[in-house]
Amino acid sequence: MTSNFYHPSLAFLMLAAVLPFLPGNRRWKFLLLIPPLAAIYAAFFNQAGAHLTLNWLGQSLELAKVDALSSIFCQVFAVMSLAGILYSLHVNDKGQHIAALLYVAGGFGCVLAGDFLTLFAFWELMSLGSTFLVMLNRTRESVLASFRYFMYHTVGGLFLLAGILLRYKHTGSFAVGPILHASANPYDWLILIGFCVNAAVVPLHAWLPDAYPRGTVTGSVFMCAYTTKTAVYVLARVFPAWEILAIAGTVMAVYGVLYASMENNARRILSYHIVSQVGYMVAGIGVGTAMTINGATAHAYAHILYKGLLFMGAGAVLYSAGTQRLDELGGLAARLPWVMVCYMVAALSISGMPLFNGFISKNMTIQGAAAAHQTFVALGLEIAAVGTFISVGLKLPYFAFWGGKATDWKRDLKPVPVNMYCGMGLLSVLCVLQGVFPGILYRFLPHQEAVGAFVPWQSWNVLQALMLLGFSGLAFYLTRGILTPHKALNLDFDWFYRLIGKILYHLISRPAAFVDNIWTNVWNWAGLGSLMGTARGTVFFDRRIIDGIVDGSAYGVKGAGFLGALLQNGKLQSYLGLMTILALGVFAYFWY
Repeated sequence: MTSNFYHPSLAFLMLAAVLPFLPGNRRWKFLLLIPPLAAIYAAFFNQAGAHLTLNWLGQSLELAKVDALSSIFCQVFAVMSLAGILYSLHVNDKGQHIAALLYVAGGFGCVLAGDFLTLFAFWELMSLGSTFLVMLNRTRESVLASFRYFMYHTVGGLFLLAGILLRYKHTGSFAVGPILHASANPYDWLILIGFCVNAAVVPLHAWLPDAYPRGTVTGSVFMCAYTTKTAVYVLARVFPAWEILAIAGTVMAVYGVLYASMENNARRILSYHIVSQVGYMVAGIGVGTAMTINGATAHAYAHILYKGLLFMGAGAVLYSAGTQRLDELGGLAARLPWVMVCYMVAALSISGMPLFNGFISKNMTIQGAAAAHQTFVALGLEIAAVGTFISVGLKLPYFAFWGGKATDWKRDLKPVPVNMYCGMGLLSVLCVLQGVFPGILYRFLPHQEAVGAFVPWQSWNVLQALMLLGFSGLAFYLTRGILTPHKALNLDFDWFYRLIGKILYHLISRPAAFVDNIWTNVWNWAGLGSLMGTARGTVFFDRRIIDGIVDGSAYGVKGAGFLGALLQNGKLQSYLGLMTILALGVFAYFWY
């Protein structure tokens, strides 16, 4: 262990262990602020090169290893944990807080893990915590979604575990490090599939828009920040410059915005945009240059802040209005003005508006892809940027805060707790600060030698962003009638999953039922008949032989007892007479 090293997961795990035993009053809530503050201290003051190792069952496990890449992810994870816990302080359900603490601890553990065994342990801890963040919403839909969510991540975890074990058998090492595409083995592809499930790579993404909109109001805020970004981190750590990731990321970016544009559910819109925005990061990792790796890292940092803020805004609307369906909302700008302001900060950030942090991160990946002659990637990411502003920056706020009918103004609203505004305010300030002063973020990027290759505040970059946003605004104005929210649920790759499930059900259940019917008939004729014959034989044996012997003996003993009772009457003359008769009988027996 390096001196003065502190693992940011420690306080989260400790508080999760003791929280169930704390008194029922609400004073325990302030203890929730200790782990994120300790994590912020650790993230900014743990020195590069610090590590923590543990010898266990003959293996040297590297529980923590700090370098530039893990450090910047720890920083944003720590900041987001503080904002998320501030946002959730009004929640009295200890179960939700315990699940969130375990989930965040798992995220830190994955980012700092120096070996695959440690990574897998924290990976599964994240899966467990996030499952309960969905389930504890305590509706039928959330419970079913949590089971589906857990099933997806269990399958992904099995792929990851299989790859890890096969890799160890081949190499003799669990160390986490870059894998070259040219020398990749089948077990490396298994590890990649496990990572891609958590990264929501299309078509392995359907768990995300299915579960996140059904989670608790505060739980979805945590979930939007950690699962996919942890996957982005391990992809950058293990699979940089894999061209298949550049293609997959571009598909994700475009696919996500297309589905988001059709959605009616506010948090489902934002969930599809997680798929889209993570696509930028995956594409940057796939291109694999220093500039695009920096862009993916910077965009992950910015994305956690503005996506957390977007889910906070949508969650505040759900908490206050009781619905997240755009066709049931409208006119909330005047009644929830600060929620609207904070949401718009996040919406402009994700859209890449100058003065907001999305502007300084998104374009770095796009320009890096263009500089690497990945024209398809750069063009796809630009197209996705248009759809992002249309769906998140215009459609959602238009129908939630300004659109709708006059009757929507009469909806009864629940007051939004102060702590929710505190969480939103913290992230809003950070989104603007990073956008105005990019150096706050850029000085922590892993490839410092490539930071100067992209200067966001150049005239052409600003003009290009404004032209793109202006074109997007015009497109929304012309198509606003088509984009009007509707009540139908859009099936994604869920349709294929359900179709596969039905096919497997028929392939398995019908042959199984046919075999079962044959076996039932054979059993009724042979097995059941033989059992009944055996039963009749045992009944006869029991009644005629066993009962005859036992009952005959009992009756004999009873008769002897009755005769003895008659003879033993206590009269001396009777006893003398019986002895005389007995003696005569013996004499007669021997005489004759």
